Amino acid sequence: MAPSAEGFRPSMAKRSKSSARWLAEHAADPYVKRAHEEGWRSRAVFKLEDIQQSDRILRPGMTVVDLGAAPGGWSQYAARLLGEKGRVIAMDILEMPAIPGVEFLQGDFNDEAVLQRLLELVGPGRVDLVMSDMAPNMMGISDVDHDRSMNLVELALDFAGRTLRPGGDFLAKVFQGRGFQPFVAQLRQQFESVKLRKPKASRARSAEVYVLARGYRLV
Repeated sequence: MAPSAEGFRPSMAKRSKSSARWLAEHAADPYVKRAHEEGWRSRAVFKLEDIQQSDRILRPGMTVVDLGAAPGGWSQYAARLLGEKGRVIAMDILEMPAIPGVEFLQGDFNDEAVLQRLLELVGPGRVDLVMSDMAPNMMGISDVDHDRSMNLVELALDFAGRTLRPGGDFLAKVFQGRGFQPFVAQLRQQFESVKLRKPKASRARSAEVYVLARGYRLV
């Protein structure tokens, strides 16, 4: 199961203390307040904004696929930058209220039938950027959680390999752990350059980083 970024919650055994701490942090989070004030759907938009400011991955007229899109902050931001000639295709296992200029598919990215529907929605044209902010529902068992998160990002990379144009880009959230370095090494074989980004809006204690792979080599 692949809920949207920042959509996971602690396991039931740890729910009381962890949830109370999360709710307190969330209420005091300046990015949460700023997102509300500026009309964004989630604080995660500021992670993408930070990467955009440093790397200029979004440009008018592009075709972009947003995996793990709900509640829609990244799609919302991308649609504004791409303009009327651009195309944003979003998917998530969760419902996502409509966003102007965004095509949305609800379904589980682990499901092959859902993946085929997404490929059909993308169509025969090649994609300029695949971005993934997916994360699994965390169980609180570090090795299991890491393996499940790596499975999702590997599925996202496989999708990128099917849809990216030559020279296209791939942006994905990855949690550091035993599978992290092999995954980065794989990216270096498929793309011209690979950079790691830790946006300011990413919580310091989180093991998440964003890998930005640019210049897809179509094999």
